[in-house]
Amino acid sequence: MKYAFFLGCVIPYRVLNYELSTRRVAQELGVELVDVDGFACCGFPMRSVDVKTTLLMAARNLCVAEEKGLDICTICPACTSVLTETNKELKENEELKEEVNGKLANLNKKFQGMVKVRHFVRVLYEDVGIEKIKDRVVKDLTSFQLASHYGCHYLKPSDVYDDFDNPENPKSLDRLIEATGAQIVEYEDKKGCCGNVILGVNEDISLAMAKQKLDHISLSRPDALVLLCPACGLQLDNFQRRIEADFGASYKLPVLYYPQLLGLALGGEPEELGLDMNRVKVDELLKKLQ
Repeated sequence: MKYAFFLGCVIPYRVLNYELSTRRVAQELGVELVDVDGFACCGFPMRSVDVKTTLLMAARNLCVAEEKGLDICTICPACTSVLTETNKELKENEELKEEVNGKLANLNKKFQGMVKVRHFVRVLYEDVGIEKIKDRVVKDLTSFQLASHYGCHYLKPSDVYDDFDNPENPKSLDRLIEATGAQIVEYEDKKGCCGNVILGVNEDISLAMAKQKLDHISLSRPDALVLLCPACGLQLDNFQRRIEADFGASYKLPVLYYPQLLGLALGGEPEELGLDMNRVKVDELLKKLQ
């Protein structure tokens, strides 16, 4: 299994722990992630401002992967969404494809629609498989009680993702968590947004949405929250202390990216999984592991 590794903009400088743990897990499970020169912003930040510019930015990235003959693996659901939707739209709309290729010609590139785009968690779920993951687990995580958060872009719009999971009743992340031996705890508003998407527009509402999410999760008393989106991670991990201070709350809820959890189950050391970079300390969780 070999993929062009698309990191996007935020992960390399704000969520390095997600990248480190992904690379470690991929290596352990035989997934080759190839760093490709030429990848740039997926276009997501421009989406609500200029659709045509977004299409062009995403198409250029798709062309870079096509030139390498590699499908794309992402770890950001927003990047996954834009690249996948652009790929589908240009394949199905010949007129739009010709328009975009006319502009790409200035960069000596041409979109052909030869690659697929998938999130790393989906690669684990479909290509590696639950049974192989279970077979590779070497650490006992059966004492872990964990909550999961899917976020907004991992499964929606479902038609561009081939309906591989049900967006109204998702199971893929839960099953991957259970493959490590950990137990899932349910909570109210599990499919609800973390609020990060409007952080730059209305900070008060954004953080209030995150507080509500943390309130609901905390009622189930999990050892940690597991997610797969860097924006959700920033909101619920990096801003957790700010939310506690602003609202007079106390959560101390560790937030793990799924590759960090899986990395622990596969025998990885906390430092190589970037757990020392998590904003909410994971010391109590690691004590349970020991």
